Amino acid sequence: MGSEKYLIVGAGFSGAVIARELAEEGLQVVCIDKRNHIAGNCHTERDKETNIMIHKYGPHIFNTNNKEVWEYVNNFGEFMPFKNKVIAETKNGIFSMPMNLLTINQFFSKKLNPSTVAPFLKTKQENITVPNNFEEQALRFLGRELYDNFFYGYTKKQWGCEPTELPASILKRLPIRFNYNDNYYNAIFQGIPKDGYSAIIENILNH
Repeated sequence: MGSEKYLIVGAGFSGAVIARELAEEGLQVVCIDKRNHIAGNCHTERDKETNIMIHKYGPHIFNTNNKEVWEYVNNFGEFMPFKNKVIAETKNGIFSMPMNLLTINQFFSKKLNPSTVAPFLKTKQENITVPNNFEEQALRFLGRELYDNFFYGYTKKQWGCEPTELPASILKRLPIRFNYNDNYYNAIFQGIPKDGYSAIIENILNH
């Protein structure tokens, strides 16, 4: 079995971990990627002028509830604690995101609490029994005002198409809370590698 050779296509997290685990078993592994760098979409690099760590393909916050996963990645580099808290600039003002009780109270100039926010939103919801796309799902759950202000433009920019062309299930990706928790993720373990993701992947591949 030790003479078998494996080719892993893709040097992101998945490919690197699979390659490492196979190598730990004494197998011969080659890991390749079509890009000129490792780490896939998590690739990071230092800006030459400022030395600031750049997430080349957009920010990535490592988050998981799995202790084993968290301990695994920490074997290959130091992770700094990080809470992703977003402020959204919209046509109607600046609001806390992801959408939470503070966002809703600010937007509607209300003083709702966790027990009154759901009944209030029901008065805004559109009567759509079976949503066929993202837009209908959002209108059914949040109503026209919140959808137009917070979701339409962002979703169109993110996916490059009209929200009506997206499946309804995508709304589940966006946390909406009826409390004041403005942390984007609910995961127990959250962080960003001190030396960047590419350094983590490099250490994983360095077998």
